[in-house]
Amino acid sequence: MTLRDRINEDMKNAMRAREAEKLGALRLLLAAMKQREVDERITLDDAAVVSVIEKMMKQRRDSIEQYEKAQRQDLADKEKYEMSVLQGYLPQGLSPGEVEAIVAEALASSGAKTAADMGKVMAIVKPKVAGRADMGKVSALVKSKLA
Repeated sequence: MTLRDRINEDMKNAMRAREAEKLGALRLLLAAMKQREVDERITLDDAAVVSVIEKMMKQRRDSIEQYEKAQRQDLADKEKYEMSVLQGYLPQGLSPGEVEAIVAEALASSGAKTAADMGKVMAIVKPKVAGRADMGKVSALVKSKLA
């Protein structure tokens, strides 16, 4: 069963169970997936669906931060719930130790020495950690190793 099929089945189950919040989050996800398919004229595979989910997770994190600054905990809680629903469709996350090992391996194989080489390192690291680690934190780790 593809990730898209699993999301569709979960949406149907949420409808049957009358879980309005979960249904709303899944509909947002399906709309984002459909929008990307229309924009790029492609059919999304599992990797592309994961990238859509990652983008939505980043948007939710940013929104939560803004809502908490504005003292709108009700809206922040809604975003947190949507994040928990989306999190269920991402692959198992990597531990910090595993991420460090991948970065160290990429540094060694690329021969990177300075911050100017960061692009080479990230090109090696990104496919290995996509959907399994926060790319912002990975980028910060690579930057600290090259500094």
